[in-house]
Amino acid sequence: MPMRPLSFSLALLLALPCPLDASPRNEPIKPISLTRTADPARTELGSRLFHDVRLSANNRVACVSCHDLTHGGADSRAHSLGISGKPTAVNTPTVFNAALNFRQFWNGRADSLEAQIDAVIENPDEMGSTWPDVVAKVAQDASYKTGFTEAYPDGVTQANIRNAIATFERTLLTPNSPFDRYLLGDTDAISADEKAGYLKFKQYGCVACHQGVNIGGNMYQKFGVMGDYFKQRGNPTDADLGRFLVTRDEEDRHVFKVPSLRNVALTAPYFHDASAKTLEDAVDVMFRYQLGRAASPEDKGSIIRFLKTLTGVQETSLQ
Repeated sequence: MPMRPLSFSLALLLALPCPLDASPRNEPIKPISLTRTADPARTELGSRLFHDVRLSANNRVACVSCHDLTHGGADSRAHSLGISGKPTAVNTPTVFNAALNFRQFWNGRADSLEAQIDAVIENPDEMGSTWPDVVAKVAQDASYKTGFTEAYPDGVTQANIRNAIATFERTLLTPNSPFDRYLLGDTDAISADEKAGYLKFKQYGCVACHQGVNIGGNMYQKFGVMGDYFKQRGNPTDADLGRFLVTRDEEDRHVFKVPSLRNVALTAPYFHDASAKTLEDAVDVMFRYQLGRAASPEDKGSIIRFLKTLTGVQETSLQ
């Protein structure tokens, strides 16, 4: 079952400090494994499809148009633009390490990468396409047809196109960050100040929601546990309702999937509404509305230096 919002006292209980150079098995954050396997033919097809604008109704928008692999797998714009040039309702989350999330989209409405792909292709404000049209376009391309015949017994189908893209996306992991290397035993991989930032990250309670291998992405949480973020921000939108849009459960109002903090230094702007333009802004909001605490500039600076150690290696071919 998804976790419900945590009280601050419980957050602190879960975040009791441990030695700076403790064994990785005792830490609430886990490294990404360097070992993974993926079918190379299907991965190659998925990569081509991920970059192919023909998946959209007007042949103008590809997956990579919003999930920029040179910008941390996210979008440097506050809101991506769909086929009509209309901004999307929420800020685009990163595709890097999305395979490690327990649900997809900010409101968790997709339970797999495949379901997420369906939703984007058929969303009239994003790709605005239909699966029969997509299948027809792919089948008419001779190189695609050959590739799918070699990779899948039944060739070009909706399920196989979806599987190929998801297979590629599952290779978009970013292991070997400085902090991962530290967790794996290289105590010199991060500085003393960055280690102190990690300790502060635990002491203040950030780790209660941002933990596990993806440093988030494995639970839901209310945005505004310790204050009314949306009242203070103003200009409410339907997207602010979060998981409520999926469940219609009043307890899910303003509840969102906790985002991963991996590569967070690369994925500004932040939050579903892109309201935090910098990492410093995002940390300030988290302290005020999620922790209900004030932190010294020194502590916040130290935590930000720790967060910058979470940038991993962006490769798709690690074996």
